[in-house]
Amino acid sequence: MPGTITPTPVLTPPPGSFDGSGVDGTAYLDVVHTAQTAPAWLDHLVGGYSAYGLALFALLMAVAWWRAREESPERAVRALAVPLITVAAFAVSSLLKLLVREARPCRSLHVTVLEACPAPGDWSFPSNHATLAGAAAVALLLVSRRVGAVALVAAALMAASRVWVGAHYPHDALAGLLLGAAVALLAGWTVRHAPDPLPERLVRGPLRPLLAGR
Repeated sequence: MPGTITPTPVLTPPPGSFDGSGVDGTAYLDVVHTAQTAPAWLDHLVGGYSAYGLALFALLMAVAWWRAREESPERAVRALAVPLITVAAFAVSSLLKLLVREARPCRSLHVTVLEACPAPGDWSFPSNHATLAGAAAVALLLVSRRVGAVALVAAALMAASRVWVGAHYPHDALAGLLLGAAVALLAGWTVRHAPDPLPERLVRGPLRPLLAGR
């Protein structure tokens, strides 16, 4: 459970997997050892956010969409594209995991962590949580600066929490943020440069309640 320090047994990385401990294993150990000595309330808070914090981004998406539909169909279309962009980033991240095949740090290093070690084959690079958070934050920033700013802070905290609970190396979390941001920027540019009549056509169809607040 989040916030409960679980002794990690000696685990062997899957055959043929990449050992990322040589990249920033020392920094990872520093973080998880800090987590071991941190107050229990802090570990519970960080662990809970790590496990369930992605729900915050869903809430921010709803807020951004609600505000966007009051402004213009164009902005509402961009807001509705945010969940799709986030899913696309997750797909890219999942594919990259299969290509890199980096073993989880809890399988490469003998350390006590907050989160139970994932099963073999649940690869570490990049962090899916960080990728989702990074993609959602940047996509939201393209819709609303205010909501996007909140999402960027939440994304940074999500990435840090994944290292704190022992699920990822720092480079996994950073790569996830950058990957999500890159996918969101590319997809956001595509949506923004869609043919001008598209929002008008959509607002005249069955999607009108989603695109126009008045």
